[in-house]
Amino acid sequence: MSDTNSPSGDIEPIDSTESSLSDEQRKSAPADRESEGPLDESEANPVRPYVDLGGVKILPREGLQLRLEVEEGSQRVVAVGLDYAGSTLQVQPFAAPRSSGLWHEIRDQIADQIAKQGGTTRLSVGPFGPELLAEIPATMPGQPDSTRLARFIGVDGPRWFLRGVIAGDGAVDQEAASKIEDLFRSVVVVRGKTPMPPRDLIPLHMPKTAAPADDLPFSPGA
Repeated sequence: MSDTNSPSGDIEPIDSTESSLSDEQRKSAPADRESEGPLDESEANPVRPYVDLGGVKILPREGLQLRLEVEEGSQRVVAVGLDYAGSTLQVQPFAAPRSSGLWHEIRDQIADQIAKQGGTTRLSVGPFGPELLAEIPATMPGQPDSTRLARFIGVDGPRWFLRGVIAGDGAVDQEAASKIEDLFRSVVVVRGKTPMPPRDLIPLHMPKTAAPADDLPFSPGA
């Protein structure tokens, strides 16, 4: 549905005051992000039993299944897939400038990309701020043409941007949406101190210490 690799040759800009940023450059995040998530590693409770996937940490919960989506050629992990309560959530963490955000610009690019695929998008406002409701062509061999619904959400954090794609019940049902939104809130982003160009995918990897199988069923591939 989207380009998993969007590196930029831009060098991270020097901090500027919020007032000097255009609307497109301003950060987009819930007002309570620092306390309710998605959290930066510095904001998370260090004693909680997170599963460490490199650029993100996931908190196990009953019924949650985790998949790592791997790029065929390089075998690089490019996304984390979470199946929960009848919904799927794909998350990807990206490096971002210190003072400005990425979501307003990236959201427009996603809409353009979906339009080129023959799909449609509608801008909405959800619990994380602006989001895209997308209807995407999903043609399968030997089956009539169909579409699938997805919600593209994004949060700008401190030097990172976390993108989520919600499909399944969470894209159409309010109760299911609340459950998958709570899961997105629980994600912890680990930006690290290594300099990275904005839009570079923060490296993801297989869990170093897996949670008990009963807590978090795990699959290494998409």
